[in-house]
Amino acid sequence: MSYLITELYAGQIERLQRSFTDDEVKSCIELTKDQSLVYGQNNDSWKTYYSRPIVPGLLTEGLITQVISDKLPGSACILLQKELIFYHPVYVGDVITAELEIIDINIERNWVTQKVTCFNQTGIEVIKGQVVILLLNNRRL
Repeated sequence: MSYLITELYAGQIERLQRSFTDDEVKSCIELTKDQSLVYGQNNDSWKTYYSRPIVPGLLTEGLITQVISDKLPGSACILLQKELIFYHPVYVGDVITAELEIIDINIERNWVTQKVTCFNQTGIEVIKGQVVILLLNNRRL
């Protein structure tokens, strides 16, 4: 479902859930050239820092932008600002839920501000923050 800006309201919430695989981490590493040892793709160096290989933050952020593009507002938009705090590592295989809640709507600028909360399968908060998006059109696609 896609929403017009006039159909959005403060307190509106949407969620998506997924887990990340070793292959997805590998693809992310190849695309971003982020060769950090904590991802554990070619060695066991991650054991110095974590109990298991972790998922790159950029990959986890992709779930947040998927909520925006698929559900809230689910229409053409541009990410203007993001402020995210990574509280806890996301491990390969974790089931992550991204929840976005509208906290402000600026009709004049076509801006929507959303609170971001991501948590894992045990309820541990892994990411918290907010995003501001610009809705590019005000008609249903």
